[in-house]
Amino acid sequence: MPKMKTHKGAKDRFHITGSGKIMRVKIGKSHLRRKKPKRVRRLYDETIPLHPTARKRIRRLLPGV
Repeated sequence: MPKMKTHKGAKDRFHITGSGKIMRVKIGKSHLRRKKPKRVRRLYDETIPLHPTARKRIRRLLPGV
């Protein structure tokens, strides 16, 4: 049986921590940030854990990671 391929789009969007949690970047930080308050812009910089219901689906896309 051939090896499972990693989904490259998912590999760029998610990363797995040492404890096995899948982390994602908050949405809305790519453009139109200048007019938002500094406090809000700072909140965009953190990564947050993925919702538990999506965890199994994303794990399937990242077999070798």
